[in-house]
Amino acid sequence: FRDTYLDIPFDVSEVLFICTANTLDSIPRPLLDRMEIIQLSGYTSDEKLAIGRKYLVPKSMEKHGLTKNEIKYTPAILRKIADEYAREAGVRNFEKSLHKINRKVALSLVENKMESLPVVIDEKLLLEYLGQPIFVEDEILKADRPGMAIGLAWTSMGGDTLIIEAQNTPGKGEIKLTGQLGEVMQESASIAYTYIKAHATEHKIDPSWFEHNAIHLHVPEGATPKDGPSAGVTMAVALYSLVTGQVMAPNLAMTGELTLKGKVMPIGGLKEKVLAARRNKIEAIIIPQFNKRDLDKLDEGLKKGITFHLVGSVEEVLAIAFPDDAKRPAMQPVAATAPQPNTSEIAAISAAVAQAVREALGGR
Repeated sequence: FRDTYLDIPFDVSEVLFICTANTLDSIPRPLLDRMEIIQLSGYTSDEKLAIGRKYLVPKSMEKHGLTKNEIKYTPAILRKIADEYAREAGVRNFEKSLHKINRKVALSLVENKMESLPVVIDEKLLLEYLGQPIFVEDEILKADRPGMAIGLAWTSMGGDTLIIEAQNTPGKGEIKLTGQLGEVMQESASIAYTYIKAHATEHKIDPSWFEHNAIHLHVPEGATPKDGPSAGVTMAVALYSLVTGQVMAPNLAMTGELTLKGKVMPIGGLKEKVLAARRNKIEAIIIPQFNKRDLDKLDEGLKKGITFHLVGSVEEVLAIAFPDDAKRPAMQPVAATAPQPNTSEIAAISAAVAQAVREALGGR
């Protein structure tokens, strides 16, 4: 290999190249085909805690000239930093938070502001050094109204939960999508809407409802671009919840690609999505049955406390999301009534027109 800038030949026949990327899309396909791909999942809270105690804390303390006799972190505080200040898939922000704390402690020691040693980092000091938590319990997503559903998504920074909202207004069956949705996600919304509309009668839904209502489907955090097919079943549940007026089962999240015939197809990034569900106190997750092998590979500690529902069709999804759906009465037909004219207004308008005509004709 001859370097372009140095113009010096190198023997690279025995060199092993290791490349990293957040997403495989960023690597040219011809190069990617010649690589062995090793995918690394995000860390759990327990894994972050272990990495922090064994590596990050000692490394940061040494960097800032601190010793064990001068500063002390408890496991509870390290977990709090990981959960409330550094929820990303890796530990980069976790390490930055430790650096920030250690810098301020080192400065206080130099200025002789510390009365006793070691400085034990507690919640009060954590708030003073790092400010208000970035992630708080109040931000846990809940689908507590008709037209809402909770989905699980994969991003380059790890797993994430997303809420999908649907609202109807008077219209003629239009559907509007907002929230910076990519083309694939827009297609998923269209598929979900078509399926619910096509199977309305089977679910005791009056088909004329779609003829007199327009639907607005929105995914919050509109400044963040979103794409991918795995939100298909979530969109179907949100639309079904809106049309039937039901609230989805609590503490439930879902992921899966939806086909036009109602099949639930496999998804990727299951571990990251389960991690995101745990952070949001999710107790049950709906996943495609094709992802059973991925589920079996997950650590038992990661799956503990979560019920997994393996499904193959959207009908199974709706049965889990709306357990009382069978007891729901059929919808009453939506009457297409034309607005009745107001006779008093018509009379007043006629009189005004007649008066204008008489004045124009000079009173004749």
